[in-house]
Amino acid sequence: MDSPDIQSESAINPASSPADDFYSGALGRISKCMIVLAVILSATAWVRLGWHIALGFVCGCALAYLNFHWLEKVVNVLGERMSAEEKPKSGKGVVVRFLLRYVLMGLAAYAIFTVSRASLNGLLAGLFLPVAGIFCEVAYEAYAALARGF
Repeated sequence: MDSPDIQSESAINPASSPADDFYSGALGRISKCMIVLAVILSATAWVRLGWHIALGFVCGCALAYLNFHWLEKVVNVLGERMSAEEKPKSGKGVVVRFLLRYVLMGLAAYAIFTVSRASLNGLLAGLFLPVAGIFCEVAYEAYAALARGF
């Protein structure tokens, strides 16, 4: 016979559906897609536009990828703090990481701008990597919804 604790826990956390499992993997798929796109688009930029723009693009992709993961962590920490029943601790670390993202992007843009103006265009294009990764995820989820009925 099941104990009351187990029964109440199963009532609170029912078994997840295949659709829930599918959608919960979105962040992982976006990250993988961002890596694949960064490699393919960097190689394409190098061949078609030259190494100056490709180098800026690689730097932009690296900053965008790092920014994406830092933003994910900030959102998770803020969500945990809002749902915590105890008094929240100081959020200085969260704020510092949040602001550090923009400082790093500004420093990278300045460094690349002083070396080569053409590289700055590549950097700015690379910063749109998360948008491309999210677009790929949207297309995949639309396909899955139509093909699998999620």
